[in-house]
Formats: sequence, structure tokens, C-alpha cells
Amino acid sequence: MALIKSVRGFTPKIGEDTYVAENATIVGDVEIGTGCSIWFGTILRGDVNSIRIGNGVNIQDGSVLHTLYQKSTIEIGNDVSVGHNVTIHGAKICDGALIGMGSVVLDHVVVGEGAIIAAGSVVLSNTIVEPGSIYAGVPAKFIKKVDPVQAQEMNQRIARNYHMYASWYKEDTAE
Repeated sequence: MALIKSVRGFTPKIGEDTYVAENATIVGDVEIGTGCSIWFGTILRGDVNSIRIGNGVNIQDGSVLHTLYQKSTIEIGNDVSVGHNVTIHGAKICDGALIGMGSVVLDHVVVGEGAIIAAGSVVLSNTIVEPGSIYAGVPAKFIKKVDPVQAQEMNQRIARNYHMYASWYKEDTAE
């Protein structure tokens, strides 16, 4: 069973139909919406400030979400995919965004709706990633705009796939 721990008087809140892997860690001031999946080895550390996650979000294996004490929070919108081994530290990720594997997103970053952060990118503090754009590199820079319909379809497909994958694990534990 996942480690779900209260700290400083805050107890994590996990929405209905959300899968949390057995070795995920969720601590403190964390609220997760419905239909989400929190995968193996993921850490959501809401000990020093809040983490708010919308509906239909998948946070994949090995990701770490944390904040700065009294200075930054994490807000993740709906239908967001956070790839394997991503670090998000005190940022806002808007609806339908995709954060590629191994990326680092630092404090006070805003990733706009439907934006894509390419795998392995480092998005420096205070960067504003425009909706519907792709950023890549170290440090991450604007690459190009993406067709909003294509981006939405791709990002929603990934989010739906992860909802399906999570259902496989729920079925296996129900037996």
C-alpha cells in the first residue's frame, strides 16, 4: 500500500477512481482529483506547501513534486501527463499539457494549456510557456507552436491511455 502520510496537520485527499501505486509516497497538503494515476516510485511531497492536482492526471514512475516553503505551490490542471522521472518544483501546469520524461520544471514556471515540454528539458524558474507551444532543451527554449487540435488530441489520448492502464491494476487488486 502507498505511503500516505499526514504532516503539519495536513492529510492528503485523493479523489475517486484514482490509482495510487503501492510504493508511491503522498505527504501533507496534497489534493488529487478524480480519475488520476500516481505511478510507481512517485513522490508528492506537500510538506512545505500545497500541491493541487486536477482530474484525469497521470504522474508517471519516479516523478517528484515538491515546493518552496511559503514561496511556491504546485497547481496541475486537468488531463495533464507528467512523464517518467520528472521533477516539478513549485510550478503551474495548465490543462492538457504534457511534461516529457526526465524534464525538470522549476519554481514559478507556468506551462500553458496544451503545451509540451520535450523529454529531458530544464524549464528555468519564472518561465512562461505559452499555450500550445513546444519547449525543449537545457535550458528549455521555445521551439514552435503546435496545432491546438493535434496537441489536444495527443495529450488527451495519453491521459486516457493512462486511465486505462490504471484500471488494469485496480482489476488485479480486486481479485
